[in-house]
Amino acid sequence: MPTKYPFSAVVGCDHGHGNTAGDAGAALEPMGLALVLTAVSPGIGGVLVRGEKGTAKSTTVRGFADVMPAVEVHDGDRFSVDPADASAVSPDGPFEPGHPRRTRPVRLVELPVGATEDRLLGSIQLEKALTSGAVELEPGLLARAHRGVLYVDEVNLLHDHLVDLLLDAAATGTVSVERDGISLHHAARFVLIGTMNPEEGELRPQLLDRFGLTVEVASPREPALRAEVVRRRLAFDADPDAFAERYAARQADLTRRIADARSRVGSVVVTDAALLKVAEVCAAFEVDGLRADIVTTRTAAAHAAWAGRDRVTLADIRAAALLALPHRRRRNPFDAPGLDEDLLDRVLGDEELPEPEPPQPDPSPEPPGPGDDAEGGQDGGPETEQPTEQPTEQAEQSEPSAQTEPDAETEDQPAAAPTPSGTGGDQPAARSGTAYRPRLLTVDGVGEGTPGRRSRARATSGRRVGASTGRGSLHLVETLRAAAERSARAGAGAAGGRVRLQPADLRTAVREGREANLLLFCVDASGSMAARRRMEQVKTAVLSLLTDAYRRRDKVAMVGFRGRGADLLLPPTGSVEVAAALLDDLPAGGRTPLAEGLLEAERVLRRERLRDPHLRPLLVLVTDGRATAGPDAVDRSRLAAAHLAAQGVPSVVVDCEQGPLRMGLARTLAGHLRAEHVPMEQVSADGLVEVVAGRADAGPTPGRVA
Repeated sequence: MPTKYPFSAVVGCDHGHGNTAGDAGAALEPMGLALVLTAVSPGIGGVLVRGEKGTAKSTTVRGFADVMPAVEVHDGDRFSVDPADASAVSPDGPFEPGHPRRTRPVRLVELPVGATEDRLLGSIQLEKALTSGAVELEPGLLARAHRGVLYVDEVNLLHDHLVDLLLDAAATGTVSVERDGISLHHAARFVLIGTMNPEEGELRPQLLDRFGLTVEVASPREPALRAEVVRRRLAFDADPDAFAERYAARQADLTRRIADARSRVGSVVVTDAALLKVAEVCAAFEVDGLRADIVTTRTAAAHAAWAGRDRVTLADIRAAALLALPHRRRRNPFDAPGLDEDLLDRVLGDEELPEPEPPQPDPSPEPPGPGDDAEGGQDGGPETEQPTEQPTEQAEQSEPSAQTEPDAETEDQPAAAPTPSGTGGDQPAARSGTAYRPRLLTVDGVGEGTPGRRSRARATSGRRVGASTGRGSLHLVETLRAAAERSARAGAGAAGGRVRLQPADLRTAVREGREANLLLFCVDASGSMAARRRMEQVKTAVLSLLTDAYRRRDKVAMVGFRGRGADLLLPPTGSVEVAAALLDDLPAGGRTPLAEGLLEAERVLRRERLRDPHLRPLLVLVTDGRATAGPDAVDRSRLAAAHLAAQGVPSVVVDCEQGPLRMGLARTLAGHLRAEHVPMEQVSADGLVEVVAGRADAGPTPGRVA
């Protein structure tokens, strides 16, 4: 096995060695500290590491498993139950009291983003099933990760069906397999660690809340630190074994400290004053639910044990809050995570927590009542029963800002710089209002793109709609049926009463789920759209659709046209928040080069089709339909629309024309594009309800809008 880069050799995780235990916690960088605290107290719930590419996220996590204390298991137990736990039951058991045991290192199990459900949960052993008829489970990745580390690189790209399974396992600590004649349950308690690059898209809120701690990492800016990183990496690449030997003593020392802290964490005193201070901090940052209070308390206790203290102090609460609260505070989908440290210090105050009072003997203790629970913070307590609101739902419950007047702060925004196609006379960039829940835009037909939550697609999960001879997960019943039918057609009975399989008999399940799409926003920013009130409504509608794209895991791109031409403002990306920021800074003014905007959109889609033929696009054209750039602007825009329609590009025209007298140019343009025409006031889901109520007899339009 190749030598791993030592955890203690990572710059930021190499401090505190040789010092007192009280100095070690403060010396570690946030990422190293978060990983160590989860090792001390696995009940914290894991770590999410966010950072740009090239910041040693994966290297640090892979090295972290080597410093965790080893675990004892029964020899031959594939499910790694704890021999010291009398209540732990393994599907490979039962094991007699004298059964051999062994000590092994903690496993680091990596979950690929493209893994299948069978690989995660386990599946039947086909060889035994087909030869002897025995039904036996081959353990999956969750079984291997029990009492270890489950690592998901690029966790924000994990398929939704795998996210659902992870959520169930993280909430219950068990895995239930009910499939193909197997009914089996086994423990699955692991430290969940995920790494991600925010530029590639955000994490699903339900999974984000399951991570106990989160940290932001970035490359060091100091030249001396950057040089030290390069120096160590070159030394490791030149001789990995010699480099690892240099850090062997530090690795062993770190393992010993983690084991010592783990043995002390259960005796750390969390006073009522400490609990009250944790509650004050969580309330000050308006976090949702009570999981934040529980995780912060557990983290503070782990930090105290790591620092060698026997009770929780303000320093422990502060360190815990900085790790446990940034991703739980109430925020919109596009707000950057983080914590206001000045507010945190004000809430904590300067006075240290009082010393705990010595326990007083109770001459006549009352027996515990039926509602008392000494395990209040464990499984089955408030953590599992308290529902947690999703931060992204705040946008869905807001009223459309198009129905409210802009406030004074919106009116006083400074003018933004013109885009390269601007011609002067630009209006100050209007700010978008609060996003609302938009109607669902989809692409017709059934695709084969990346799993998401928008359009219908063939998928590895979802409802089964048939079987085929193509690639995919084996469908045992259909395979046996095909073999039996082949034997019947050949007129030969199965030898010995058994059906003999041939390669041509293999059948795979065909499933239908949902896919992600590429939403290309083509936004008219010309002078006809420049009225402040109107542009604010346009930007609010686009922001609402962007928020919906964020939830449905789509890629987005943005083209703006005004003045002399069109510009690709944002190439296709999974980082929807970048598009939201560009939208607010988009100025308006000049003529309307509608044809240039449509042709630029066609060029972008053509390039993306070459890069990923399975990623189906949806063009969202936001315009009032006017074309004023040149004497033949109307004819050129009509020809450009017909060209896009001939390419088969699915399109939706969001009509921004307002007022009692309307020319209907956008509706005509939608006809040339063969696109769905949606007036801007009907972009919201509430607007759709009103339209359907008024057209109950018209029936749904096939395709793009649901």
